[in-house]
Amino acid sequence: MFVHIRKFIKSLLYPFYEWRIVRDLDFTKTPHHVGVILDGNRRWAKANRNEDDPADVGIRNSARGHKAGANKIIEFLGWCDEADVRVVTLWLLSTDNFKRSPEELDALLEIIGQTVDELAATGRWNIKAVGALDLLPEWLSTKLQELKPVRHDGVEVNVAIGYGGRREIVDAVKSYLADEQSQGRSISQAQEKLSTEEISKFLYTAGQPDPELLIRTSGEQRLGGFLLWQSALSEFYFCEAYWPDFRRVDFLRALRAYSLRQRRLGN
Repeated sequence: MFVHIRKFIKSLLYPFYEWRIVRDLDFTKTPHHVGVILDGNRRWAKANRNEDDPADVGIRNSARGHKAGANKIIEFLGWCDEADVRVVTLWLLSTDNFKRSPEELDALLEIIGQTVDELAATGRWNIKAVGALDLLPEWLSTKLQELKPVRHDGVEVNVAIGYGGRREIVDAVKSYLADEQSQGRSISQAQEKLSTEEISKFLYTAGQPDPELLIRTSGEQRLGGFLLWQSALSEFYFCEAYWPDFRRVDFLRALRAYSLRQRRLGN
């Protein structure tokens, strides 16, 4: 009884709390690119298991958590629109996730495919797939490769699927060497020309600004290989909430924390 009363009181206070944070935010310091590690879906499902449904275990329970996480994405992107964030990168599937059981992986891939369809159907954002698409089943790889820009304004959304930071750097180096070879340059010439600027041209996010802010939910305080190259000068924000429970107030807190930091950028 007391728990329900406390939740009710919080629900009444949160709008006021959000208003205070927004009032104090300096939106001139809003990050242009925000990366998010959407962590905690399975733990959320375990913590919110339907005790009245004996079948709500294992793969079915995990799928429910992943679906709840997917449902949060459109709401989150709406918050980014309001805050004038220009690029968002969402880590939906890592290369390490392929170690999961075939049953769980198939269910997760199906949810990801549905999520991409739902994002594209809104017409609100340009959706771009970033990751090793060759690792994905053909139906999903084809779906992601066929994504086309739909507008010239609004938030650009990178969906990181089959993504690993080390794999991205390896792919960038391979693409750089292949490009040099296609232009008739030798290995020694390519080596001489090699620079961080050249490698950046072949990253999955080439042409986009590096993320100024990276958010990870679920309380874990590590990047796990997310945007390794691009995050060299990023600010990190770790949130205790599982991704399905991530609220607008949590996002505003992250923006506030970012705006209060003195970004020395290596100086």
